[in-house]
Amino acid sequence: MPLQILLPLVVGGIAGIAVLLHLLGYSRQVDLSDPSFVAAQWCREFPDDQVEAIAMSDDGRVALVHASSGAGLLWAAGADTTARRADCAEVTPDATGLTVRFDDYGAAQLRISLPPQDQPHWINTLTASEAT
Repeated sequence: MPLQILLPLVVGGIAGIAVLLHLLGYSRQVDLSDPSFVAAQWCREFPDDQVEAIAMSDDGRVALVHASSGAGLLWAAGADTTARRADCAEVTPDATGLTVRFDDYGAAQLRISLPPQDQPHWINTLTASEAT
């Protein structure tokens, strides 16, 4: 098949699949507003943990999870979630929230939108988990 025909077919096919997935709703970001969903996603990543408490960020994209093995963060990554324990994190506050840097090249940095009154609780929980 000539390249002049094959190239538009391939590009059109890929674009069509992308549009179809978007129209079907598969491009939406996962919603972390339900604590039972957050707990299930945490246990999917860490099956031996028991979730004890959950705190949500302002924008609903990040959850602070208190588990039997310590604290950690679960956040939306497109249509899926990502979870990391806080024992390998460096927490830095700023005017709009927190910046968390992980000792993991797969999740190097995370920005969390938090009001100033919630920042101490998150910092204390994440740094206490780091010390254990």
